[in-house]
Amino acid sequence: MHSPLALVRDPAADAAAPRAAEPFDALEHLVGVNLARLRAERQLSLDALARASGVSRAMLAQIESARSVPSIKVLCKVAAALKVSVAAFLRRHATNGFEHLPAERSSRIVSSNGRYSARPLYPENEPTAAEFHELRIAPLHTEAGVRRAPGTTVNLVVSEGALEVSVHDQRQLLATGDAIVFDADQPHSLRNPGDREARAFRVTLNAETPPRWDVPAHHDTAHEAAPV
Repeated sequence: MHSPLALVRDPAADAAAPRAAEPFDALEHLVGVNLARLRAERQLSLDALARASGVSRAMLAQIESARSVPSIKVLCKVAAALKVSVAAFLRRHATNGFEHLPAERSSRIVSSNGRYSARPLYPENEPTAAEFHELRIAPLHTEAGVRRAPGTTVNLVVSEGALEVSVHDQRQLLATGDAIVFDADQPHSLRNPGDREARAFRVTLNAETPPRWDVPAHHDTAHEAAPV
C-alpha cells in the first residue's frame, strides 16, 4: 500500500530557528565580512573597488554591512577585481583561496605507545566532507581503525614501506605506491609487517547526512507509512 511521504522540516530545528530568514542573515554576514577583509588587505577604498569591478559603491557598502546578498553575477565581478575565487566570499577561513599549514605547527594524533601517529593535512576548525591524514606506523605494529558511520569511505595509499590492511577477515598487502579503497563502517586495521617505519596518506570521505523523511500530520491513519 502506498502512503504519501513528504520531506518535512525537523521540529527541533524549527524550534531552534523560529525565523526562516536566519540562515540568509548568516550568509549576508559571512559575505560582508569576507568582502571587507579582502578589500582591506588590498588597501582598496569602496570607490576604488567600485571602479575596478563595475559594481556601484552603494551596492558594495550594502554587501559589507550585511544589508544585501549579492547575485552571482555581482560576486563574479567583485571576485575578478580582487583576484580571488567566488568561493572566497563563502569561506570562514582561507579567504585568499588557500591556507598554508606549516609542518612544524601541525598537530599530530599519537597512540599511547607512540608507535602510530596521524597528522591532519586539512584545516580542522570546521566540519568537512573529507579528511586528509599522513599516517606513520612503527615496524611490526598493528593499529585498529575506528569504525565510522555507514557510507564513510577510506582511500589509502602507501608512500613508504609496506602495509597490511585487514577488513573483516580479508587481508591485503600493499607495497610502496599501492592504494586501497574500503568502507570504513567495517572492522579494519593497519599492520606494518616490515622492519622500518611505514608511511601512508589516508583520505576519509564522510557519509552524507540523509534527508529527514516523515509522514504529514494529516495523513490517513488507515494507510501507515512503509519503512524507508
